[in-house]
Amino acid sequence: MRIIPAIDIIDGKCVRLTKGDYDTKKIYNENPLEVAKMFEASGIEYLHLVDLDGAKAQHIVNYKVLEQISSKTSLKIDFGGGLKTNEDLHIAFNSGAKQITGGSIAVKDPKTFEGWISKYGAAKIILGADSDNGKVSISGWMEQSKEDVIPFIKDYQKKSIQYVICTDISKDGMLEGPSVELYQQIISECSHGNSGQSIKLIASGGISDISELPILKDLGCEGVIIGKAIYENRISLKQLEKFV
Repeated sequence: MRIIPAIDIIDGKCVRLTKGDYDTKKIYNENPLEVAKMFEASGIEYLHLVDLDGAKAQHIVNYKVLEQISSKTSLKIDFGGGLKTNEDLHIAFNSGAKQITGGSIAVKDPKTFEGWISKYGAAKIILGADSDNGKVSISGWMEQSKEDVIPFIKDYQKKSIQYVICTDISKDGMLEGPSVELYQQIISECSHGNSGQSIKLIASGGISDISELPILKDLGCEGVIIGKAIYENRISLKQLEKFV
């Protein structure tokens, strides 16, 4: 299971929100590159970079931060937040993203999103299926769609999606543990798509303790995104280094 620390960006700074609420913003570091280098020094290979300004503005904003981290570290970055157009995607990949995450676009403009899958390949495009009471949330979690999470994922499985990030919004930033039941359900119900392949589920939200990681690994999660638990020193980089 891949360990993927998260860096969320507002105004070029490393922040965390609680349940996606912008009013709960807490700045952890003015310099995201510094944070990324700390992760890299601990043997971490992956990074989940979220452009929160972009999610609000509905287009890519903090691509300079992406460019900086990708050119000055060897981290493999998945980038998301406000990617809506082919131009946004072009900028993200040009700025050094290895993968991009599309959430709102997959709900609101499936044609464009499917175009990205066929143009860049399923290994580079992650489906963002963030869940609030079983429904997919969009627009930086400010809006709830009518889509039910599991049918939504299954539908995109038919369109050859492999990677799925699922955040249980009620758990996000709460440090109360991940949504084990939801992930169990997704993994068992989406175990085989058209290609006979299981989805690669990346768990996100609520991670609070190192002891939760083996549980997610045993469930069959392909990766886990850890944010606030690192910044609040609930999980140390030393512990992650051992786990990796």
